[in-house]
Amino acid sequence: MKIKASRYEKKDYIGYLFLLPWIIGFLLFKFYPFLMSFYYSFTDFNMINPPELIGLKNFIKIFTTDADFYQSLKVTLIYTTFSVPVKLIFALFIAMVLSMKLKGINIFRTIYYLPSILGGSVAVSILWKFLFMRQGLVNKILSYLTIGPIDFLGDPDVALYTISMLSVWQFGSSMVLFLAALKNVPGELYEAAAVDGAGKLRTFFKITIPMITPIILFNLIMQTINTLQTFTSALVITNGGPVKSTYLYGMMLYEEAFQFMNMGYASALSWILFIIIIGLTAAIFKFSSYWTFYEDGGDF
Repeated sequence: MKIKASRYEKKDYIGYLFLLPWIIGFLLFKFYPFLMSFYYSFTDFNMINPPELIGLKNFIKIFTTDADFYQSLKVTLIYTTFSVPVKLIFALFIAMVLSMKLKGINIFRTIYYLPSILGGSVAVSILWKFLFMRQGLVNKILSYLTIGPIDFLGDPDVALYTISMLSVWQFGSSMVLFLAALKNVPGELYEAAAVDGAGKLRTFFKITIPMITPIILFNLIMQTINTLQTFTSALVITNGGPVKSTYLYGMMLYEEAFQFMNMGYASALSWILFIIIIGLTAAIFKFSSYWTFYEDGGDF
């Protein structure tokens, strides 16, 4: 028994050695900055002089005198409310098309996943800017239909939705998860629905949607969290304009931290965003019990 116990302990030790690089990386690059940002949020810190404790002054200034905070928060919530549902609906639609048994379907699946590999990088944002500028390709195509030109990036009522479409375009990761969920819906359910005379639309809403609600919930949470932190598209495509109609919360954070060097103020802003994300995630989980279906009853 002693020999078996010593072997078991040795395996444990080796396991921790394999985990050690990740643990060190997590502590240095995730946990330590996380704790320090909380401390800096109560300080006046410009990265040149030592941080000076000022209590709640950063938070009081944010909520009482900073009009940009409310503008960026409003823009970010509109951006998220538009982007996330449209992205999930589009991803589900493409997943249903790609779940059909067609020749060369794997090639199409790879092609549709490419936008997610490219991500919201600077290069893709620049491409988006050239496509939707006043003399861009989209306006040239519309001109053949005697439409426009439309000022996609210069009109305050349109610019936010234009950069939102870049987020929608990166639907690949959600689409892959929907595709896997659709493949796992038991075929017997569709056969029973067909025998009962249910049409395609009724089958979709009564069988397909309920069976994939756990994946819908997962995609909804992950996409909401990611979208609330969007930064690159607003900076590269519109620089927050026109008249701050695309001034996302992430952009305000960037300006305070790296343009104005107000690290303490930026840390306070980041903690407010963190609390908003936690609150929204908790609310989604709370209300998910009314529309999410688990085969095991959700007991996990």
